Amino acid sequence: MPDRTRPPLGIKLLAAFFGFGAAMCALTLLLLLMPGTQLDALWRLNPDARAGFAALGSMSILVMFVVGSVCAAAAMGLARNRRWGRRLALAILVMNIMGDVINALVRHDWRTLIGLPIGGALIAYLVHVERRA
Repeated sequence: MPDRTRPPLGIKLLAAFFGFGAAMCALTLLLLLMPGTQLDALWRLNPDARAGFAALGSMSILVMFVVGSVCAAAAMGLARNRRWGRRLALAILVMNIMGDVINALVRHDWRTLIGLPIGGALIAYLVHVERRA
């Protein structure tokens, strides 16, 4: 059965990518749950994120938990070369591209458009692998 074979290098790298995303969500959750600690210095890396999470209030904790959980699930599914993992990763990437486009249009943050060719390439790769499976 093709789903049970060892994943190709590209899928392994995507699994690591989503694993990294889950780890960053866990770090963000820690920062949100422990405000006023020495860890707050990490917000200097992305002060806009801190402001965005502050605007969401306590809902930001739920958002980061859900995003981190979904990224972790995709990483596990990809690492095990499961069809559901590839499809979950595909869905996440499509939603990310949609978010990039919305940010560009609504917030006029054109920097987000850098995600389009990157996300598009990852989606094309996943579709290619899915068709071969």
